[in-house]
Formats: sequence, C-alpha cells, structure tokens
Amino acid sequence: MYEGPVPDPRFPGLRRRGFLAAAGGVAGLGALALAGCTGPAGDAAEGGGKPRRGGKLRAAFAGGGASETLDPHLANLFADAARAKALFDKLADFGADLAAEPRLAASWEPNAALDRWTVRLRKATFHNGKPVTARDVLYSFRRIADPKKAFRAKASLEPLDLKASRAADERTVEFALKRPTAEFPNILAAFGAYIVPDGATDFDTKPVGSGPFRFVSFTPGRSAVFRRNDDYWDGAPYLEQLEFLVANEESARLNSLLGGQVEYAHELTPTTARAHEGRGQIEIVRLRNSAMQAFAMKTDRPPFDDQRVREAFFLLTDRKELVDGALSGAGEIGNDLFGKGYEYYADGLPQREQDLDRARHLLKKAGADGLRVTLDTSAVAAGFTESAAIFRDQAAKAGVRVKVAMGSKDSYWQDTLDSGTLCCYRSGAMPIESHISQRLLSGSTTNATKWHRKDFDALYQQAQSTRNKEDRAAVYARMQRRLYTEGGFLVWGFADWILGTARTVRGVAHRAPANTLDWARFDKVWLA
Repeated sequence: MYEGPVPDPRFPGLRRRGFLAAAGGVAGLGALALAGCTGPAGDAAEGGGKPRRGGKLRAAFAGGGASETLDPHLANLFADAARAKALFDKLADFGADLAAEPRLAASWEPNAALDRWTVRLRKATFHNGKPVTARDVLYSFRRIADPKKAFRAKASLEPLDLKASRAADERTVEFALKRPTAEFPNILAAFGAYIVPDGATDFDTKPVGSGPFRFVSFTPGRSAVFRRNDDYWDGAPYLEQLEFLVANEESARLNSLLGGQVEYAHELTPTTARAHEGRGQIEIVRLRNSAMQAFAMKTDRPPFDDQRVREAFFLLTDRKELVDGALSGAGEIGNDLFGKGYEYYADGLPQREQDLDRARHLLKKAGADGLRVTLDTSAVAAGFTESAAIFRDQAAKAGVRVKVAMGSKDSYWQDTLDSGTLCCYRSGAMPIESHISQRLLSGSTTNATKWHRKDFDALYQQAQSTRNKEDRAAVYARMQRRLYTEGGFLVWGFADWILGTARTVRGVAHRAPANTLDWARFDKVWLA
C-alpha cells in the first residue's frame, strides 16, 4: 500500500517538492511558508512520456440533472467537486494521506493559545485579473457559514468566529477561533471551502474563480466547457480545453470511453475493471483507500451496549472474504479503524482475524448464546447488500442469527443514524481528526454508533489543544486503541475508487483517494 513520502515533522501536510519552509515554529504549528507547488506528487510522469500542451479532454461523470449549478459552495456530487476544482481554489487541500497542504494560503501560523491563526495568501489572481485578497476569503467563508443556507462546508467551518476574524491587510487574514484548534489547516481544506470573489452570487452564467481553467459554457445536466487559464498561479494546465459530460449510468460512461466520445470515465465498477484491465483498449486507474466499508454497531442499546458482544462481532468477521465477495477484490482489508494509510492512523495494532471460538466464548459470557440481530442494509452503496449476506453467513458459524433488512435508498442514511442496532456503513476520505469530530464525540451530529464517552471527548479536546505534533499523534493513537478495543465501527475493508481513461491520457494521479487534491486534477493531465 502506498503511504506517501516521509513527512517533515516540522510542517503538517507538507509532502511535495517545491515547498520552502520558513524558519521557526514548534513541531508543525509554527510559521509555514511555501513557494509554488508542482504536483501531483510522483504522478506527473505516470503513463510515461514528456508532457505536451494542447488538446481537449472530455470527462464523463454522473451528474445531478437540470438542478446542477457551478456554485462551488453547493458542490455535493463528484461531478460538482471536479468542476469546482477546475474553476476555483481553496486555501488548502488534502494530500494522499489526508494531511492538509497549502494552496492559496502561502503560510499559516497560530498564537500560543491555538485560538487565533494568521493566514497569509500567495499572489494569485481571479480570472477577471483582480487579485485574491483577504476580503475575498472572509466573504467566501461568511457566505458558507450563513445560517440560512445549507452549504457543504458549513459544519467544517463551525470552529471559526467569523465575526471576530478580520483582514489585517490585503493578503493577511487573522482568524479568531471559538476554542483552541491544532488541526486548523483541516478547516482551510474542508470539502467545499472554495474562495470566490467578494460579493459573487451568480455562478452559472459567468463564474469567476482563481482556478486552472476559465469558464466557457454550462448546460446543467449535460455539459460544462472550460479553457486553460494561462495565468494560473500554479502553472498553466497542459490541456487547452476541458469538457465535463454527464452520463449517469456506468454503462454509458464506459461505452462513451470505449467508443472514443470521452477520454476519462469516472466511477467504474470492479466488474468493469476486471474485464478491461490489461487488455490494451483503455487504462484502468484504481484510487486506493477511497471508501471505508464497515458495519456500525450502536453502543448505547442491547445487544451492543455490552463490550463483549462488540468484541465478539469483531471476531466473527472474515475480512478477506468480505473484500473478495462484496468488493470483488477491489480493496484492502480493514482493522476496525477509519483512515488506513492516513495521517495519524494507528498502524501498529495487530491485524484482527476471524476467531469463531473466542467469539462464542465472549457471547456466552455476555449471556448472548443464540443471539439474534437485524442488520440494516440497502442498495444505496456498492457492496452493501453483498456484504450483509456474506456477514450473515459468517455469523451463523458461531450460532448468531442475522436477519438482513432492506432499507430505502432514499432515506437509508437518515433511517439508520438513530434507528436499529446494526447497519451497513460507508465513509469517503477525510482526515482522521474530522472523522472523530463528526462521528465519535458525544455532540457529533452523525454519530452512527452512538459512541458517547466523556473521557474520549476530553482526549479529543486534549489533542486539539496540543501544540507539539508528536504529542498530538500520541493522543490520537491512544484514542484509536480505545476504539479498536471497544468501539462500534466494525471496519472490514477499504474500497478502491475506479476510473477509466483513453490510452492517450497521461498524468492522472494513481495515489490519490477520491476527493483529495490530486483526484480529478485535470490541470496536471495531458494528451499524448
């Protein structure tokens, strides 16, 4: 498994060449200053050959129909995110290991209390020639945080006190925070936290961003055409034009790729990958560790309020059989923790194996002989119904009867958040810190396992207020050991995200989980 370049412990998220660190700072939270970046890391030469300029690339994505918008703060679908990335920039973005990496931010530096951070902007311009300023940043974040709106990054920006934050000068923002926050760079890199010009409201007729491509045309549910921004701060794209086409069915995306109507097809199935990998007609790209696959046990109600029952379920599971069967082998086994390969992941814990005898023993001690449980699932995500059937048969070997209940695709996530006791669960890529804050604290609004532990909450607050990165990593390791022993997420695998490209396409990142910086990064792609 790719784990990325060795990090410089002084600077969180610094992984790529072309970065110049300023002197000073303590263990990653001091001043961070950078020159222009050159990514994708190690991927620019993937596919071979010297990059050349020119040509038009057509990319097929599943879309959202006539309601689609180019408003980057409303981006929810992968197509939305890819289009937003082409037109706009964020202050930071997530690298392959989900550590924050600077983009429009040239540096960030905290005060001693970690409740005020100073962000200095690099020299960059919008497509209309105006510079990106601190006022644009504050406008963008205040727009996202509007209580009357439902912008994607709103929850991620919650720690910011935007009323008390200010523009110190044209390229310096002083952010006030509601509480000490060591992982402040994750806020800057939040999904959907794009910077738009001060006062911008119209994004569908002629959107103006600072991204690598400029707007040409947009037909919701059908097509968006962009052209190269020769003045892009991170270097002009190789492509002259980029077109996003909507094809909601996987078969349509595949057939368009095979027929030469597009050069890039997003989100293909493992079956398709097996059929075409190595055949020479198209190239298959697997983005590893893009989606956690799990069963969520609710720890606040029987039978999973008993730690022995949860441990027994960990031991009932044959993870390899689940990956092979439910994911058609397109993934890696999990170890009951989120974020395999990401920054702070506790990779030193023993890989958990199936142990039916130990599982039976634990269930007997818990008075749960002949246990019957309902496993909620749905066709809402790939592999859900298959994994439920496989786990049902695995549990039966230890005398546990699992009833599989099919839920509605339209309401599954809301239905299973509070109801039931056991359900199929999936998560996309995000920092481990974000996973904890969103899903494992007593006040987390998407706490699917109902893991409510005040001492665990206190450890999170300790991690967030710990300035030294090594000390902070030690706290996260302690929290993960606790989850490994008695948590409610049975993480059995991590699924690949599968793309297809024409054989002429070069520079597509192979090491970037979906939704990270180098995913769908068309400014670094070229046509051979």
